[in-house]
Amino acid sequence: MTPTSQAPIPGGTAPRDRVLIIGNGMAGQRLVEALLAQPAPPSQITVIGAERVPAYNRILLSPLLAGELDPDALTLRDADWYAERGVELILGDRVERIERQARRVITASGRRLDYERLVLATGSRPAMPPVPGIELQGVHGFRDLDDAATLTECAQGGGNAVVIGGGLLGLEAAEGLRKRGMAVSVLQRASRLMNRQLDATAAGLLEDELASRGLTVVTDARLAAVEDDGHGRVAAVRLEDGRRLATDCVVVAAGITPNAELGRDAGLDSDRAIRVDAHLTTSDPAIHALGECCQFEQHTYGLVEPIWRQVEVLAAHLAGEAVSGYVEQPSATKLKVSGVSLFAFGPTEAAPEHDVLSYHDPERGDYRRLLLRDGRLEGVVLYGDTRIGPWAFEQALAGSDLNACRQALLFGPADVEALLEAAAEDADRAADSAHLQRPVEEAA
Repeated sequence: MTPTSQAPIPGGTAPRDRVLIIGNGMAGQRLVEALLAQPAPPSQITVIGAERVPAYNRILLSPLLAGELDPDALTLRDADWYAERGVELILGDRVERIERQARRVITASGRRLDYERLVLATGSRPAMPPVPGIELQGVHGFRDLDDAATLTECAQGGGNAVVIGGGLLGLEAAEGLRKRGMAVSVLQRASRLMNRQLDATAAGLLEDELASRGLTVVTDARLAAVEDDGHGRVAAVRLEDGRRLATDCVVVAAGITPNAELGRDAGLDSDRAIRVDAHLTTSDPAIHALGECCQFEQHTYGLVEPIWRQVEVLAAHLAGEAVSGYVEQPSATKLKVSGVSLFAFGPTEAAPEHDVLSYHDPERGDYRRLLLRDGRLEGVVLYGDTRIGPWAFEQALAGSDLNACRQALLFGPADVEALLEAAAEDADRAADSAHLQRPVEEAA
């Protein structure tokens, strides 16, 4: 890559010329693309990843496990893409230490890589519940290609699987294993599936659908232990109420733990993850953190939408552009299970001051529930027909006043826009009438 000028950019700061990115996951790869698209990109970009393959789309691990995709379909950019753009890509090596004074990192293989600006995009790992037996063979996470390959191999012999966690990732993993031929039970600690995104009605519809496919859903399930078969492998899980489920494998999908140890060990300010400011800068001005390993204010991350916004801010900042800081915004949820359409954002429960609009057609499995406060959308749950979801999310982000079209909100933008146009025309006519009447009143 041709070096860029070091002259400061008006309204911004000097370009950060030698950028080292630790992590070749989705966030790190997205940052590379955003940096290359800047008017004055860094002259040297190095990316190092612990996995032996280039960045891939982790969102598609579930259809990969279900046998709906080939592994190659997940690759975001191959190694040649990096080489053609002058980006140094190092795979299969893990950074073990950051030497902040020298601005250098040391890898497991002994590499010593210097930087002017360092970006930590180290992601996360499954949060393992602290119960006896969780370290047994046959207990797996579901975060990367190796996990998907291991679970695919486990499923080849059929048998039983237990998935711990009834959120997005857990349900996707459970459906993938079911499609591979396993008998799958999902353990959900809460009283309903996806309790952070769905109300009771939508969660009930989802549970009924999954049960009709052959999944067993166990709610209010508190894991007490994973039992040994006597040879170091999992044989069963035991719940706090005494129930015992025999199983050949366990998949843990009950949250994530940020991979923040590298930053903590280097002395960076950390809490649940590595603390960053609105420009994704850590307590060391030469080091930034991005995605699942960072914490902004009280927020940590597991969805791609906020991480993509972080990428845009950080890329501009590293390229010396003047940029507004990262601002927290709501995110919408979609479930990636074939044949299930679900879209949700905002509160799951109605507050006393919410105006609740709902529609439920049990025959068709169609459910919609909208929460409004003072005529503005704050929460939506859609199950079945989710076509109005993106439009509703836009209205919520914009803070649109929807009082004039309240009666049509459950049926989508076409009817709503017609009512809003009619209301605007009525307002214009009223204003014109008032304008014409004023001179007469003044003359009188």
